[in-house]
Amino acid sequence: MADVSQTVSSDLSDFPVAPADIHAAAATIRGAVVETPCSYSRTLSNICGCEIWLKFENLQFTSSFKERGALNRLTALTPEERARGVVAMSAGNHAQGVAYHAKRLGIPATIVMPVGTPMVKVENTRHHGAEVVVTGATLEEAAAFARSHGEARGMIFVHPYDDPLVIAGQGTVGLEMLKAVPDLDTLLVPIGGGGLISGIAIAAKSLKPSLRIVGVEAWLYPSMYNAIHGGALPARGDTLAEGIAVKSPGKITTEIVRRLVDDIALVNEAELERAVATLISIEKTVVEGAGAAGLAAVMSDPSRFTGEKVGLVLSGGNIDTRLIASVLTRELAREGRLTQLSLDIPDRPGQLAAVAALLAEAGANIIEVSHQRTFSDLPAKATLLQLVIETRDSAHLDEVMARLSASGLSARCA
Repeated sequence: MADVSQTVSSDLSDFPVAPADIHAAAATIRGAVVETPCSYSRTLSNICGCEIWLKFENLQFTSSFKERGALNRLTALTPEERARGVVAMSAGNHAQGVAYHAKRLGIPATIVMPVGTPMVKVENTRHHGAEVVVTGATLEEAAAFARSHGEARGMIFVHPYDDPLVIAGQGTVGLEMLKAVPDLDTLLVPIGGGGLISGIAIAAKSLKPSLRIVGVEAWLYPSMYNAIHGGALPARGDTLAEGIAVKSPGKITTEIVRRLVDDIALVNEAELERAVATLISIEKTVVEGAGAAGLAAVMSDPSRFTGEKVGLVLSGGNIDTRLIASVLTRELAREGRLTQLSLDIPDRPGQLAAVAALLAEAGANIIEVSHQRTFSDLPAKATLLQLVIETRDSAHLDEVMARLSASGLSARCA
């Protein structure tokens, strides 16, 4: 994890979003958006060496905090604007928030989503009644199409983060967290375009100026980090945290982050995967990559938060089931609990049974078996045996490998 500290100004007087706007947004959305739990995690606290409090925004109806800003923006439309309809661009969560609440309010909605958006997000957006257009290789390309599409039809553009009303709506997360746990020391908040952290920063600093606010981005998309620090780190590639895969943060949000956010941490893909898997295994809660970014930052460098009361925003839970399966199995492999082995064995009866017996004696479970005779450099009277085995942990795997070696078998981890 990379991080950087900066001098922070807590002067809130000249921002386009005031604390009063966030309190007004809270009143506007009350009853239509869930006031999600902010709960203490005993196990994560023991693992990380600090008090971990989790804000479960993945429990919203659309499984994301994005409902808050979307509803606050839609509610402010005039009757004439509502009749014209709205258009938005989104990698998924803003799309669902706009689509769901637009349908509730009787507002026609068109959502433009970039190619590669997880299908669960595309289908859920359609399910909420919006017209969905999938186009553009990036969020920025989708935004350009959405603007031109909306202008041609007289529709109102609902920006996912660079809009004062949207920012105010997202800031209600901060109000709720400090209401639940007033003595928090640090908040860790995912950063994509910056709407969530901007709103939370204004809300939180107005209530507790000493609070430390740390933003978290994926290493593959360090756009806000670059904007704040004049960096030129590349923003590209496929990240598990596609919800914060933004190449260009907002103008309004960048200025708020520059003045109110204390640090920006960068987390890599393995750290994001580990955090998603940990939340599933320990908290029994499904969180997408972006939503797990805060925990990834703490777990990658727990010494930065030792002894503190730390609030993490689990910003969303929209993740494909296939991707969940991949993340969990990859984490098992990293922990030494799932391993692919390759063994060179004589191609004659009884050899597979002998290997299976050795593994059984060592307490390993065989998950998959395959023989490779054709595409191999081994002699014609030999075969390549490939196994996927399950062990308790990396130490147990070492014991299994030692048992195979002592039996004269040439085994290697693939």
